[in-house]
Amino acid sequence: MSRKKKVKATVVSQKQIADQIYDLWLETGLAKHAHAGQFIGVYPHNASMLLPRPISICEVDKAGSRLRLVYRIAGRGTDEFSTCKAGDTLEILGILGNGFPLEKARGKRVFLMGGGIGIPPMLELAKELDADKQIIVGYRNKDLFLEEDLSKYGNVYIATEDGSVGTKGNVLDAVRTNRLKADLIMACGPMPMLRAVKQYAAEQGIEAYISLEERMACGVGACLGCVCKTRETDHHSHVRNARICTDGPVFEAKEVEI
Repeated sequence: MSRKKKVKATVVSQKQIADQIYDLWLETGLAKHAHAGQFIGVYPHNASMLLPRPISICEVDKAGSRLRLVYRIAGRGTDEFSTCKAGDTLEILGILGNGFPLEKARGKRVFLMGGGIGIPPMLELAKELDADKQIIVGYRNKDLFLEEDLSKYGNVYIATEDGSVGTKGNVLDAVRTNRLKADLIMACGPMPMLRAVKQYAAEQGIEAYISLEERMACGVGACLGCVCKTRETDHHSHVRNARICTDGPVFEAKEVEI
């Protein structure tokens, strides 16, 4: 049975933690259904912006019925969200998406890889994943966020594009520099990073699960605005497409063409 619901959530707190990056805690009963890799749709108050903005779940507090969202201002909708204060309400749609397959990690060494605004989902994944994990995160520069939170759940390796912190380059440069090894990869980040992760996994002969960042409209699979090409033909639609919002956002890397 689908647990998708449109509800009002209360803002518990919000603060800016990096350039254009905000850390928002919401109180909502939907928290009890949330898992690593899933997301919610957040509706702007401005009536001219009809569609919800998809935002990944960064952290889940089931006992306190709270969700943590760490997001970047990317347009008018997220800019509006950044002005919210404790006690304000937001209309949200959730819980959406399939999440990361935690059962695949049992008994394996796992890379958790996050790049840019793909870093926040790695926090809840690191919390939920009972495995030998190494956390590799990539930033543009020394304006870091969530690295201290992540360090509570595993060794963190940092890459920056300008070399100001950690390894100069991307997450795979950090893997090679630190001579890290794994049997499984779980990753979220911009498309160039995910393409590189997919290629690396294929070269190393290891499994990889990637969370695709994509612009979405409805968030529930009705509009077909966020499809990606797949290796196999969908038995319902008879085409080689999958809807990122409902079939994903997490896919086995070898199953999608990116």
